[in-house]
Amino acid sequence: MSVYAVKTTASQERTVADMIMNREAEDIHAALAPDSLTSYVMVEADDHAILERALDEIPHARNLVPGESSIAEVEHFLSPKPDVEGIAESDIVELIAGPFKGEKAQVQRIDEGKDQVTVELYEATVPIPVTVRGDQIRVLDSEER
Repeated sequence: MSVYAVKTTASQERTVADMIMNREAEDIHAALAPDSLTSYVMVEADDHAILERALDEIPHARNLVPGESSIAEVEHFLSPKPDVEGIAESDIVELIAGPFKGEKAQVQRIDEGKDQVTVELYEATVPIPVTVRGDQIRVLDSEER
């Protein structure tokens, strides 16, 4: 089995992947629409001819990219990236969700196992450590950069 790339209309990747999987084709095994890959869907199938026939009837599926890939080449799309990756202690961050939304803070501690970050708010009169999820912050200034 090989993995094929299907070019799609922008922002229609999940729709195309769902339509491919809803077809009752035995030779099409899986479809993947990773968020980090814009305008493409990865499809695991036995043969590219079967996939080309299926794509003829699917709106927003533009064409099949020539060539094929192996599972090893798309494996990095299958495991989620931790939200705290790229964040270091003493980075300046902005909280983008929760009760302190819009506040700036400095990172004090990172818990990669729980995907949480402990920050200290800048404008608080008393420094109170606040623990938030990694997806609730945005790095503004990093000392590593």
